[in-house]
Amino acid sequence: MSLKEYSRKRDFEKTAEPKGRLAGRGEQNRFVVQKHAASRLHYDFRLEMGGTLKSWAVPKGIPWKKGEKRLAVEVEDHPVSYIDFEGTIPKGEYGGGTVMVWDRGTFEPLSSSPARELAGGKLHFVLQGQKLNGEWYLVRLRDEKQWLLIKGGEDMPFVSQKSDDTSALSGKTMRQLGEGDRVWRSNSPESEPARRTGRTLPNARLSSFSTAFIEPMKARLVNSPPKGDWIYEVKIDGFRALALKKGGGVRLVSRNQKDFGTKFPEVLDSIAKIKAHEVIIDGEIAALDSEGRSSFQLLQAYDLGQERPPILFYAFDLLQLNGKDLRHEVVTKRKAELKKVIGKAAGVIRFSPSLEGDVAELSKQAKALRLEGLIGKRKDSTYESGERSGAWIKLKFQQEQDLIIGGYTEPEGARNYFGALLVGYYEEGALKFAGKVGTGFSEALLQSLYGRFKQKSLVNCPFVNLPESKKCRYGRGLTPGEMKSCHWIQPKLVCQIKFSEWTRDGKLRQPVFLGLREDKDPEEVVREKTAAS
Repeated sequence: MSLKEYSRKRDFEKTAEPKGRLAGRGEQNRFVVQKHAASRLHYDFRLEMGGTLKSWAVPKGIPWKKGEKRLAVEVEDHPVSYIDFEGTIPKGEYGGGTVMVWDRGTFEPLSSSPARELAGGKLHFVLQGQKLNGEWYLVRLRDEKQWLLIKGGEDMPFVSQKSDDTSALSGKTMRQLGEGDRVWRSNSPESEPARRTGRTLPNARLSSFSTAFIEPMKARLVNSPPKGDWIYEVKIDGFRALALKKGGGVRLVSRNQKDFGTKFPEVLDSIAKIKAHEVIIDGEIAALDSEGRSSFQLLQAYDLGQERPPILFYAFDLLQLNGKDLRHEVVTKRKAELKKVIGKAAGVIRFSPSLEGDVAELSKQAKALRLEGLIGKRKDSTYESGERSGAWIKLKFQQEQDLIIGGYTEPEGARNYFGALLVGYYEEGALKFAGKVGTGFSEALLQSLYGRFKQKSLVNCPFVNLPESKKCRYGRGLTPGEMKSCHWIQPKLVCQIKFSEWTRDGKLRQPVFLGLREDKDPEEVVREKTAAS
C-alpha cells in the first residue's frame, strides 16, 4: 500500500484534497462512493484496506440488479481521510471538477483474508451504507487495472433521482457543491487555473474567434480511383472535428457545432500547445486498437467509459493561420503549412501525411492492413466549405453507412433492454426503413441506448415505407402484426452501421452496430451511393 502516486499527481498548494499520509492499520472497514463530475461524470468506489482507500473509477455507476456487471478501473490508492472529501477541485488540476460523497458506510468482507483475496483478483463483500445495501463482487480482468464490479445476492431498489443527486455527507446537490464556496484554490491572483498551469480553459466561446464556424468540406464516394493528379490519405474512422485556437482560447467542435472539448480534454490540451496565435485545423478524433488502426467501436466504448484506448487527433488541413484565410490556397500548400504549425511536440495531435504514388498499389496495401479506406484530394483543390464537389473523394474498402434510429424491438431470450434497432435514411425528405440491426451491442451499450430511447418515445411509426405486408427475397421489412410489438422513437439519433451489402429491395445485409454519431445531424443522413469517377 503506497500513496506516492496519489501525492505525485497533486499540488497541495492548489487543491485542498487531503495530503497523502498512510493511516494506522486499525481499519474500520469503511467504504465511500464519490460522484465525480470531472472530464466525464463517473463514480469513485473506495474500500478502506491496509491503511489506505483502495480505489476504482466506475464510469456507469454501481450495479443494482443481481448479476449485473460494471467496468471498474483501478486507480491509485487514496488516503483514508479522503473518505469525507467533498467540494470542487479547480479546473486544470488532476481530477478537476465537483466531488460529492454520494454514499458511505461500512463493508464486511466475506473471507478471512480480504487483502490476500483482493491481491488474487477477487473480493466478495457486503455493503451497509445509506443508499447501498447488499452483496457485491470485485473481479479482476486480464488487464490488471481493469475489474468488474458485479452485483451479488438480491436486486436492490433503484435510488431515486433526487437521492442520486444528494450528498450522503452534506445533503447538497452537485450543482450546489459546484456553485458553493468550497472551490479550493490558492488566494493569489496567479492561482486561477489558466494562469497556474498554462492550460487554456475549455469553455472559451467560439464567438471570441475572428472567424465564424467553418463548415467542413465533404468527400464524394466513388467506386474506382479517378484519373489526374491526386494525393491520398488514410481514411480515419472517427469523429470529424475542427480544432480552433486564438490566444488563450481553444475549442474542439464537431461538424454540427457540438462541443467536443469536454469529451476529449487530452485533444484540447494539445491544441493549446500549438505555437501559433490563431489556427483553425480540420481533422478527425480517433481511438486506436491494439494494431494501431482507428476503430469507431472503440471510440464508442471510450465514450461510455468501457475502454481506455489511445485517443488521437489526426490533423489533415489548415483553414486559417494568424488571421489569414487559407481556404483559397491549394491543398498541398495548406498541408505543408499545417505540418510546420503542428511541429514535433503536439501531444495527441498527429499530422495526416499525403500518400503519393500508384493508387492501385496504395489500395492494395491499405486492404492488407484492413484499413477502412482512402481519401483522395485533387492536388490543385481549394477548400470548399460544406461542399461535396468531387475535388475530394473517398474509396471505401468496408461497407459502412450512417443511419437514423427510428425504433426498436422487444428483447428476446437472455438479452435485456431491447432486441434490434430499426434504422433508416432520408430520401426526398421522407424517412425510409433500411432494416433491423441486432448485433454489435454490449450490455452497457444496450442499457445506455435504451435510456436515451425512453426520452424520445413516439406514438406513430416514423418510416414512410412501413409496414410491408410480405416477406422479401433478400431481406424483410415489418408486417402489420410485427409492428404492433415495435417501439417508435423520434428520429434524432444517428448511428454508424457496418454491413456486407445492400439487398435488391434496399435493405441492409448482415448489419452490425458500431456506435452513435454525435457529430452528425439526422437531416443530412441519406443513402450513400457511389458516383462515377
